Amino acid sequence: MSSLYLRQLLAGRDFATGDPVAAQMVNFCYLIGDRDAGECVVVDPAWDVQGLFDAAAADGMRITGALATHYHPDHIGGDLFGHRVEGLPDLQEIAAIPVHAHRAEVEGIRYMTGLSASDLVLHDGGDVLEVGGVRIELLHTPGHTPGSQCFLVDGKLVSGDTLFVGGCGRVDLPGGDAETMYRTLTQRLATLPENTVLYPGHHYGPVPQSTIGSEKQSNYALRPQSLEDWLSLMG
Repeated sequence: MSSLYLRQLLAGRDFATGDPVAAQMVNFCYLIGDRDAGECVVVDPAWDVQGLFDAAAADGMRITGALATHYHPDHIGGDLFGHRVEGLPDLQEIAAIPVHAHRAEVEGIRYMTGLSASDLVLHDGGDVLEVGGVRIELLHTPGHTPGSQCFLVDGKLVSGDTLFVGGCGRVDLPGGDAETMYRTLTQRLATLPENTVLYPGHHYGPVPQSTIGSEKQSNYALRPQSLEDWLSLMG
């Protein structure tokens, strides 16, 4: 029996229940760890950081680190059009734990949150983070932002804002790049085994999870057969 612990939590429903903006943004946060060790990391802690610690504790788990998919405030905290979103600074006040981020995303994270360099552990694509006996592979998946990363663990992909159920992350925001996103989707994510379970960063689709195989059949973002078609689709 696997000791993998993976819990998907929806903002506005499972935590941050009193925040209407959180409910509107429908962010997913994730807890990933080793049940036997009783340790986990939290992916994209935002909106209600104490609520995420409470959810882990209710499962008998202790949060020992954080993983950031990218620097946007609905994922790590900061100013969201005048609304203050809890995030990494609040996490550091609760527990001084390491925050793991891709090195290309550090400037954005520090700008958005005010964290110091010593708060962050810098990574490259292909790095592996071990939580107890569970191995989490960090995949560099730029396109939505330069340092966006996804997390692959035991046939499951936590994809942040790179790939959604039925869509993909925007490329028209600062740091976004349509051509880079095309390469990420077609050369990295679409080449994963088709039974890889997709856990997205937002609940934008009809279901909270999917598979790479299903998305290759139905997701418009994975259908273009050439870069030219993709750029035309993305405007």
